[in-house]
Order: sequence, then structure tokens, then C-alpha cells
Amino acid sequence: MNRLSLLLTFLFLFIFSSSAFSQLLNDRFQFDPDLPYQSGITSPADFLGYEPGEEYSHHYQLGAYLKNLAAESDRVSILTYGQTYEGRDLWLVIITNEENHANLEQIRENNLRLADFESLSSNEAAELAENHPAIVWLSYGVHGNEASSAEAALQTAYRLAAAEDEESVRFRDESVVVIDPILNPDGRDRYVTWYKSSQANVLNTDAADLEHDEIWPGGRTNHYWFDLNRDWVWLVHPESRGRIAEYQKWMPQVHLDIHEQGFNNNYFTMPGTTPRNLQLPDDYEAWSDRFGRGTIEEFDRHNVNYATTEGFDFFYPGYGSSYPSLMGGIGMLAEQGGHSRGGRAVETEEGYVLTLEQRIFDHYKNSVATVRTAVENRRELLNYFREALNPENSKVETKAYVFPNNPTDHTYDVIDIMLKQGVIVERANENFTLRNALDYWDNEPQRRSFNEGDFIIRTNQARHMFITTLFEPKMAIEDSVMYDMSVWSIPMAYNLDAARVNDDPSVSTSIVEEVPVRDKGVINPSAEYAFVIDWEQPGAPKALGELWRRGYSVRSAKKIFEKDDVEFSRGSLIVLMGRNYDKRSDVRRDMQEITEYAGVVIRGLETGRMDSGMDLASRSSTVLHRPKVAMVIGQPFNSYTAGQIWFQFDRNVEYGISRIRSHRLASIDLDEYDVVILPGQRGSAPHYGERQQQALKEWVERGGTLVTTEASSHSLTKDRMEWISVELVKDEDEENGEDLAAFTPYEARVDTFGLRRIPGAAFKSHVDVSNPLAFGVKEKLYSLTYNTDQMKPSSSYQVVGYYEKDPLQLLASGYASQENIRKAAGNVFAGVASMGSGKVVLLADNTQYRMFWRGPERLMINAVMLMPSM
Repeated sequence: MNRLSLLLTFLFLFIFSSSAFSQLLNDRFQFDPDLPYQSGITSPADFLGYEPGEEYSHHYQLGAYLKNLAAESDRVSILTYGQTYEGRDLWLVIITNEENHANLEQIRENNLRLADFESLSSNEAAELAENHPAIVWLSYGVHGNEASSAEAALQTAYRLAAAEDEESVRFRDESVVVIDPILNPDGRDRYVTWYKSSQANVLNTDAADLEHDEIWPGGRTNHYWFDLNRDWVWLVHPESRGRIAEYQKWMPQVHLDIHEQGFNNNYFTMPGTTPRNLQLPDDYEAWSDRFGRGTIEEFDRHNVNYATTEGFDFFYPGYGSSYPSLMGGIGMLAEQGGHSRGGRAVETEEGYVLTLEQRIFDHYKNSVATVRTAVENRRELLNYFREALNPENSKVETKAYVFPNNPTDHTYDVIDIMLKQGVIVERANENFTLRNALDYWDNEPQRRSFNEGDFIIRTNQARHMFITTLFEPKMAIEDSVMYDMSVWSIPMAYNLDAARVNDDPSVSTSIVEEVPVRDKGVINPSAEYAFVIDWEQPGAPKALGELWRRGYSVRSAKKIFEKDDVEFSRGSLIVLMGRNYDKRSDVRRDMQEITEYAGVVIRGLETGRMDSGMDLASRSSTVLHRPKVAMVIGQPFNSYTAGQIWFQFDRNVEYGISRIRSHRLASIDLDEYDVVILPGQRGSAPHYGERQQQALKEWVERGGTLVTTEASSHSLTKDRMEWISVELVKDEDEENGEDLAAFTPYEARVDTFGLRRIPGAAFKSHVDVSNPLAFGVKEKLYSLTYNTDQMKPSSSYQVVGYYEKDPLQLLASGYASQENIRKAAGNVFAGVASMGSGKVVLLADNTQYRMFWRGPERLMINAVMLMPSM
């Protein structure tokens, strides 16, 4: 056979004509066409004009069909629960019989009564549950490029609403099914728009083809490149806030979170693997297995290949598969093969052509099977739900978590999250003392006094599993190889001065109904000499950006100072009227508008002479020049890290930064920028070319400030690119000239290498708060690390943040091997290295991870807004 014939044969394996593709659609996967359906109810195919799997549907098409379904059927209602950053609606579709629909609000209220253990006696609960429908919530498409799921939502909704067979009637009689058809519309439309622009007329199943090779940052994430399936607890984004507001109104007994994975994988269905959250009821595992077997029975019937108990754990509480379990339900995951590379059809490594139609079909069958299992086990489910939320079944000794009322840290942000999650928060009406308060830093009991206005969250309430999972300092870990992170303790993540107690606090309290509001306003607005904004206020960076926009000259204090018994922290902003004389007619109005905009207190002072510390015009304050900032994005940089930095400045600080694609580094005029940020990257070896490296290096030497995070920091060290004198710590086996991993048995390699990585652990850390990089940060800090590379301390650069030196005290929470703990102890996670006339700010850990690990966030803000002037 000649080369041309070989090539043609090879191409034939991958390429199907349109007619062949139609044959693929019609041969095997049918969406229950033999069932009787209610007349006058339009199917998705008839409404959209194409069969399931022929095309991807845009967000507006999905919405149009679901709205039409609700208009055609008294069994269906649809509501809008929010909008995305890009203005796309978020919907819930509710399906049940006509009688239930007429009493939907009563059903919802009764369900919440079942969730509140104190509102009903056991007999009353049993009587209510006798005729109470199971609440089943099905979620589709939290990752936008796992695009088959939202198509499956349409098929599921049509079947549940329109099918007239005996089983479907029972579904509607004995359940209320809540469908969230597309949790991430912005990401989905990014993917679908890209895909449609890349697809060919002649279907190509070659996974290497453009049609299967999604571009950076991909459609997985939302507008700010956040993974919304990590945000169920933290509620950073409008998609999550709107969804959880509705979820808390319903509190379902069953939740199925529908995803996709790599196209070479078979379908994953329940149950999952370890580690598990051991706070959950003992019966959870049996229930997840029962639901999984219900799906497997359906899959066996249709020869759908699947796997269970591997690859996916539900340890991290912010997943759509784990959060519902903390709320008393059975939270579950479904993972179909396909993902972004699945396209309309793709050939797997075993030569099987996986079609979009099959991906939709498999999800459809799992969705229906989940409803079936819930209905068949309705009374038992309702009883499980009630008992799971009974605080008497809590598995921890802790009775309460207590934290001071501190408006300058993230306490109010935490209160906001808790209230949105249905947690009862109390506030002390008087001063009180706890005799055995356990500190989070050293876990030692101590006598501690608290004040009127401080906050208490007791575990004796329905959300007890949720509370203890989020506030306990350490979760028991039965298996250290995990899918996501190993720590999320709120006091550590937000760096709060909290305590926990095993005795119920005896103190008069009031229930917190609304989130407290931080003080704001202008004190002495007629001041003639200066206005000062304390840098520890959360809104201070936002105020600084607005002062710059209005043309004010602003100074930053390098030392603490005091006036009239008010102490001002390092970094405090000073607006000297002598240096802003042209603003004197506008200053009163401007300061009032800035305090409202940024939510800060601004103090007007009549003199520059302070009672202690530096004077306002001292050389110990520095003029802050407004920096122009660029962040490099695209390959090889991590879109998650980049998105978190972008969000921090665009939303929280409201200070605009430019996002520059990495391939343009060598061609743009870097001198147009004062700061360049390199977010985390893949691996710690330099990925960009020599021209880009040289251009960046010369720019720093001319006076630029380069801010690096995570592995990008390590890439510049003496060991990698020799830009700076910072050295990395060598592994013990490397120093001994040994490669111990070479002798690891094949069967153990996955687990062994998993154990060597750090899956997000909290390390006790110390900060030089006198350094401008750390202004506004506390001396003791919990730094969240994934790094196994470590930077050595040295007098050749400024060490600003370092891990606890004692290896026995270093790990605050989560998992890290003893090898990695020893390697990290006493080494550096934040530093500043001089290079020519410029500087490199090294932040080895993510300082605003998912915008919930916020204790270190000022390090990034200071690096951008303060350091160029220091």
C-alpha cells in the first residue's frame, strides 16, 4: 500500500460525512420515544430544530425552550434567580404535578419545617412526611465546557413534565424536581461560541483537530475565570449567591451535580472514594451507593460503560456534590466522558467514537434514575434528612465558635456568608469570659475575655455539620491523596482571632439579623492641614485608587503614629493639603464621596505634628505614584490564579489592570507599565522564550516592579533563570544523590506521588509587618501552600514572610508529608529582591486563593499599589 493510500485510510478512521454522523445519532441512543407523551408539549428537538447531539445550544436557546415548556405545561414553572457578570439569566425549573404546583409554597415551607428539628415532634414529622414529596435538585453545567450536561437538562425536563406513563406520573406525584439547567452561562457560551467557530462541515473525530483543542482560558470558568464548583460555600460570585439563596429556601433531600471528564474515561457514578468528610451521617455512604446502583441498573440495560469508587472524593465542602450533604441531603456527582475535547464526536484511545448524543443520553438516564431512586425511597430519605440535621447527632465536642467584633479584618465578610447559608449567628449583649477557650494557633486552652458585640456561632442548630466542617481547625483525613485541597478552616482562611469552646457559652445574646456595617464617614471634614485614611481598613486600597483618579497627591506612612488617642497603622494614607493646594475647594466634597465609595473612615487633622510616632510630612512617609499595571496571561500561566488577581483588582479594589497575552511580551513597550504581574504557571521552569525573558529582565533593571506568584516566583531563582540570588531548597534525596522514587512499585506510583505533593495545606507563618509589602497584614498568618519548592532565606534579599521554623509546629491544618514539612520549615513565601533599579516581589503562595483564603491578600495589593514607590 502506497503512502497516499495509508494516509487516506488513516483519515477515514477519524472523519465522518454529515450523513454518517446522522447514522451515528439514530442507531443506538433513544430518549424514551416509546413512552406516551402529553399532547401539546413540544420536545427539545421540535423546538430547537435539531436532534439531541447534532449541535450545541447557546444559553438563549436553552432558556427559550424551558420557558416554552413552562408556558405549555401546568406541571412546570420557571424562575430567574440571578444574572451573571455578562448579564445572562440564571434559571430554576420546577417540575411536579398540577396539585403540588398549586401548593408549592406550602410544600416548601413544610420541607423547611422538617429541616428544623425543634419545630416538629417526631410524631408530627412522621405525619407530615407521610404525604410530603421528596425534593430532588438536579444541577447541570457548572463548568461551561462540560457542555453535554445542559443539553441533557432539556431532555430530562421534557421527560419529567410530558411523559404520561405510570412511572412518570408517580415521579410528579411524589417529588418536586428542581432543575438548574446551566449554572455557568458565561463559561458555556464562551465554549459554545468558540466551538461553533472552529467546527468543520465534515465531522472530524481526531482529538488533535482544532475542533477538539479549546483555547486559553477555556469555557470551564465564569467571567473572571473562577471555578464555580469551588464556590458553593464562599459565595464570591453572583451565580453562587443567587443559587444558594434558592437552595436555602428549598433544602432538597437529593442533589445530583452533573459534570464531564476527559473523553477517554467512562462514566463515573456514585459512590466515590476517600477521603470522606467524617462529619456526615454514617448512613451517607449506603445512600450514595443506593443511588449509584439505581443508575447502574439503567446503565447495564443500555450497555453504558461506567466506574465507581475511584478518582472522585467529596472531602472539600465547596463542591456541588459535597455541599448538599452538609445541608442534610444526599449530595452526588456524575462525570461523563467528553469534556471540552469531546466536540460532537471524538475517537477514544480504544477506537470507540463517543458522540455528543451519547453523552446527553447517559446524563439523561442518570437524571431519571436519580428521581426514580428518590421516589422509591421517599419516606426513608425524609427521615435521613431530618436526622442528619438534628444537632444531637453532631460528631464533634465543640459547642461554639467565638470571634471578636473587628471591623478592620474579614469578620463581617464571614458573618455575611454564614447568614446567607442559613446559619444562626448570635452577638453578645455583655462582656463575658471563657475559661477554656481553644486558640487556633496553638490549640491550647486558655482563659479569655470577650466583649459585648462579639460573635458566637453555636453548633446546636440544624446547620451543625456545615458549621463544624468549616470552623474546626483540622478535619480528620483518612486518605491523603485527594482531588482538591485539604484545608478550608474559616478562622485560618480569613486570619481571624477566633476561639472554640467545648462548653456552651453562658452569656446573654441577640440573634444577628443583618450583616454589620463597617464605620465610614469623614471626621472633621473642614480640616485645613491633612486627611488620613488608616491602611488597615478593608476599603483603604479602594480609597487610594479613587484619590489617584481624582488627581490627589498621596503619601504612605512607613511608621505607626498617633494623634488624639487614635493610632494609625503603617501604610496609612496621608493627603497633605499643602501638596494638594489646588484641591482645597473640592476636598470636602471629594472626601465625603470617597468615604461612601470605599466604605472607610477619613480623619481630617489640623496639624502635622503628631502626639507620638512620625509627623505627617516626615521623611518616614513616601509619595505614592499611581502605577500602570499589566498582568501576563495565556499559556503557560494558570487561568485560575490570573482570574483571582484580576478579580481582586477589578472588583474588590476597583483598580484597572491590563491583561497582556504572553506571546506579546517581547513586542510591547514594557516601559509603558510600572508593574508587571506573572501569575502562577505550569511547573517552575521558565516557559516563555529568550526574547520575552530578556525584555522583561531589562525592564526590571530599568526600574520596573515585577510581581510573581507561586511557581512563577521559583522560575526566576538562581536555580532556574538566575535572575536573582534567591536559591531553592534541595530535596533530601537530591542532596544525597539518590532518586528514591525510581524504586516505587508501579501499583503504588499514583498514591506515592500524590502523597509527595501538598494538596493545599495551611502553614503557620510569620510576617515582617514593618516591610511595606506587609502593611496591613498581621504578624501571625496562615499561609495556604501547594508548593513543594521552597525559597531559602538570605540577607541578599528582603525576607518578608516565612514559615514557622519548628517543623513540629508548622502545619496548622491539612495534609503535608513529613518530608515536605521539614523542607518548608523556616523558608520564605514572600520576599523582595532588588535587580538593577527595579525589584522583584516574590509571592510563593497564592495570596487570594479562590477569594476565600484572604488573610494574605494585602501582600498582592501592596505589591502593586505601594511597592513601586518604595
